[in-house]
Amino acid sequence: MKVDKIIKNVQVFNSFLKKFEWKDVAILNGKFFLIGIEATVDLKSDVTIDANGNYMIPGLIDIHMHIESSMVPPSIFSRAGLTHGVTTIVADAHEIVNVFGVEGMDAFMNEETEMDIFYAIPSSVPSTIPALETTGGFIGVEEVHQLLNHPKVIALGEAMNFDGIVNDPNSLIRQILHTIQEKKPFMPIEGHVPLVSGLDLAKFMYQGITADHTQQSPESIYEKISNGMFIELQRKSLTKENMEVVVNNQFYEYCAIVTDDIMADELLKGHLNANVQLAIEAGIPVEEAIYMSTYTPARRMGFQDRGAITSGFKADFILLEDPATMEASAVYKAGNLVHKKGNEIAYPETKPVFPASFYSSVHCEKAKWDDFKIQAEGQTAVCNVIRIAEVGTFTECVQREIPIKNGYLDWESSGLALIVVMERYGKSGNIAYGLVENALTEKGAIGTTWAHDHHNLMVMGTSIEDLVVAQNKLVEIQGGYLTVKNEIVVSCCPLLIGGIISDEPIQVIGQKLSEVRQGMIDLGYRNANEIMSFSTLSLPVSPAIKITDKGLFDVRSQRQIPLVEEIR
Repeated sequence: MKVDKIIKNVQVFNSFLKKFEWKDVAILNGKFFLIGIEATVDLKSDVTIDANGNYMIPGLIDIHMHIESSMVPPSIFSRAGLTHGVTTIVADAHEIVNVFGVEGMDAFMNEETEMDIFYAIPSSVPSTIPALETTGGFIGVEEVHQLLNHPKVIALGEAMNFDGIVNDPNSLIRQILHTIQEKKPFMPIEGHVPLVSGLDLAKFMYQGITADHTQQSPESIYEKISNGMFIELQRKSLTKENMEVVVNNQFYEYCAIVTDDIMADELLKGHLNANVQLAIEAGIPVEEAIYMSTYTPARRMGFQDRGAITSGFKADFILLEDPATMEASAVYKAGNLVHKKGNEIAYPETKPVFPASFYSSVHCEKAKWDDFKIQAEGQTAVCNVIRIAEVGTFTECVQREIPIKNGYLDWESSGLALIVVMERYGKSGNIAYGLVENALTEKGAIGTTWAHDHHNLMVMGTSIEDLVVAQNKLVEIQGGYLTVKNEIVVSCCPLLIGGIISDEPIQVIGQKLSEVRQGMIDLGYRNANEIMSFSTLSLPVSPAIKITDKGLFDVRSQRQIPLVEEIR
């Protein structure tokens, strides 16, 4: 019998025994055909590969991620992800959908990619309700019905609206959840369940939510898994303390390693493979880490044709010199070589093309000096302030006294930064103001249209002059990231498509974003992920206080918080 390819001298990961074995591997029509010791002796092939003692593991499967975080479209992302051994993903495209609605998701799904890209229906567009944030797109029950019929749709994306899920039986998110349960009862339902436990966790799970990917603690991992919830471990959850709970309780069947969000500059260095390596360094045995990034996620999403090296499964695999480092020597998709160590990330043969409207979507007026002055009467104002942390994206609300001069808050002398969110879709022209602690220590400003998840225009700074320059430049370039110092734009990463992605090569975007990151650091921003920390200051489902174009909000109660609490 003749097969397409035979690979010899290779240590094959057996997902069912969770160990490596010396085997020969035969591939036929893009699938694994036979795996065995000298079992290929009766087979013939024109292609025989000597793996030189390398390790073979299944292609990595990332079941919770947002392509838009890489700031490139699927066709460009596919090439980048494959270089790191990621052969299948399940993408929740709620960023592009928040900007363009179903048209945005259709545009993503219509792109041709070498990587297998499946999709979760964005369940939270907007992430809360229209009364709390303005978005360009909207997903309701009708849109869910429409997307359910698409062959690439296999899950419901993260349900985030805490109040709607837990307290309001008539909320849109409840209607969406019930629609999925009625029409596709076996479809996985992803959740966004940060700092939720006890009765509230039971209420979440009662509505059909079976997974959580948010920042975990040892206590939350144990409670959620012991109550039947599947845990998806992103980078900030891959700590030694958390991994100790997974190891001690043998939770490997109930956890998958995911990326959630990886920026363009980070994607140049690694993707899911980097998180797998981090899990190993944090204490997960190598074989279990591979299992949690291949077979466990495949079963979570219902895949019956991938995640293991066995007869009949897709021949998606990685060759590694050392599985503990997860650096691919070669990556194969459906039995074909798609990347070899040392090769550059390739650009798609055809440049991505989107509807013309996608390239002109920021409909803000250019701001003036007066747009950053806040009127107030009295001597001082007690203000509610967003305090950011140096690790993670959680915030807390603190109160600070701000002097009032000539009828305006003198925020520039307060040691705080002013944050302003401007509605960018041409619907209302809303402008909301807030103050931020532990943000910028130097005179300057930062800005973006990549503001989770509504993606309105957001600027933050310590001087009005720099804020004006930042906002005006964002309008001019139709979105992106930038930093300003002394009224000069010192770093800029334009994102022309919807203000959130670019069609430039990933290497170009990565370099520009790296310069923005350094620009933020130079202005005094301190966080383990500066860009994500800034971009999520506008995410009203991430604890505890955030800002949208409608104002400041307490995340748990969805109660609006006034900027000025008291005048003295």
